[in-house]
Amino acid sequence: KAKMGQGEEQVKVLSLWVTPFSMRVLIGSEEKGVTYEYQEENLDPKSDLLLQMNPINKTVPVLIHNGKPVNESLIILEYIDEAWPNSNPFMPSDPYDRAVVRFWADFLNKKFFQDAFYGILKTEGEALEEGKRCMLKYLGFLEGELSKGGDNPYF
Repeated sequence: KAKMGQGEEQVKVLSLWVTPFSMRVLIGSEEKGVTYEYQEENLDPKSDLLLQMNPINKTVPVLIHNGKPVNESLIILEYIDEAWPNSNPFMPSDPYDRAVVRFWADFLNKKFFQDAFYGILKTEGEALEEGKRCMLKYLGFLEGELSKGGDNPYF
């Protein structure tokens, strides 16, 4: 049970340990000090609870807070940050700095994971080699940005 506000909150995370999207949610929950019940999901067959809590995408992660589901890892992180605002904010207070963090989160989702990471997992031959080159290029962009970080705890 996670303490929030006046009472105790019921929090459950439907997850699959191998997915980076689930790891985001688990790491974010730990950073905020949110106590949750962890439920490892098997995606074949999918549990009735997963299908009930995420009937559109039918995927993990899902955060269930007091019986209400929140889906998609970045949306879940925003929710956690807003629902538990008193500790370890995920986003900087400056609007420009928040926009930069959002850009890089979007970059990781669209370019790194969709184009490179999953491209490598699903291909072979020349397509696999192209996926590797793509991943190295995107890691180079990310490394360059991270090297500018200095004292910025958000990036």
